[in-house]
Amino acid sequence: MNRRELMSLAVPLMAAAYFAPSLAFSQEAARDPYAPTEVAIREDFEVGSIVVVSKDFFLYHVIAPGRAVRYGVAVGTAELVWKGRATVGRKVEWPSWTPTPDMIKRKPQQYAKWANGMPGGPQNPLGARALYLYNDKGQDTAIRIHGTTEPNSIGRAVSNGCLRMRNEAVMALYDQVPIGAPVYVY
Repeated sequence: MNRRELMSLAVPLMAAAYFAPSLAFSQEAARDPYAPTEVAIREDFEVGSIVVVSKDFFLYHVIAPGRAVRYGVAVGTAELVWKGRATVGRKVEWPSWTPTPDMIKRKPQQYAKWANGMPGGPQNPLGARALYLYNDKGQDTAIRIHGTTEPNSIGRAVSNGCLRMRNEAVMALYDQVPIGAPVYVY
């Protein structure tokens, strides 16, 4: 093979390398069971609602009758799994965080220093966005659907009851879900 033939092969290879990251991401997402994926869901969930199946580590945002976008989540540890019906009562970008008194009591060495709160930002455990869940009486449940600084926690039972999502996933959900959206956590 001469130099000209070799160079003619290099151009398509360089072009493939330029476009490879998007192809690699798509292939990575296909192998990642917690990547956002459009799936079929029971048709009795109203469009716009959020359905969480804690034991499977999935959150479903219903986008059409019988269709949802499925996201991977982290859920509460066995004794802290929250279940029930709520509504999205508030949404915050880069939320501040204050551990609950129970969290401080359980792990004072980890949480006491933040008893007066931690400002929002990239190091905040609530991540880039938070959807605050309220009960049927309009009271804050202290449960959030939020981002995380620990994306490797997705697919595990590790939280203090909240539902963690990867930051890019919670940002997408945040943009799609209005205040008042129903949330069902099983």
